[in-house]
Amino acid sequence: MRLLVGLGNPGAEYETTRHNLGFMLVDHLAASARATVKRKDCRSLVGRAVLARESVELVKPQTYMNISGEAVACLIAKLEAFSTGRDLIVISDDLALPFGTIRLRPKGSAGGHNGLKSIIARCGTDEFIRVRIGIQPEHPIGDAARFVLEDFSRNERAALPDILDRATAAVLTVLTDGIERAMAEFN
Repeated sequence: MRLLVGLGNPGAEYETTRHNLGFMLVDHLAASARATVKRKDCRSLVGRAVLARESVELVKPQTYMNISGEAVACLIAKLEAFSTGRDLIVISDDLALPFGTIRLRPKGSAGGHNGLKSIIARCGTDEFIRVRIGIQPEHPIGDAARFVLEDFSRNERAALPDILDRATAAVLTVLTDGIERAMAEFN
């Protein structure tokens, strides 16, 4: 069983913010599999789906971004025969990547992302697959924390369906052909 964890913040006030791109992709994946993500477990909303002929748990931690690792570590502890490196895929926004860019990695640092920092700290490893989606604007920003918690601009919202479709294809490629093939195709 693989965990596909989308990072974000719970609550209606954050639903359409840049920092909730991980939640948005989980919802997009769930819709494509005709699944729901609403079962409560380990301070998360969870739903089982079949993606690329593989059973996965789609996860939206409800702990707020900065302590996402608590929910992820709890879910991992419940799964038998779980291999963090292969079986955990974390989806997040990334302020260091240009808007709409998709970057996949098999492991690595948090890159300044507090949700990833929390997962690394609570799980005791940085060896898990990351699907990062760029939110960096074309103009400089003064307050990064405020920027990530703002809604997408009108032009960004118009581009979101295509970005979510490409990110879905990237995740499906990871599941069917592995991270190396997905990196070659989508990075």
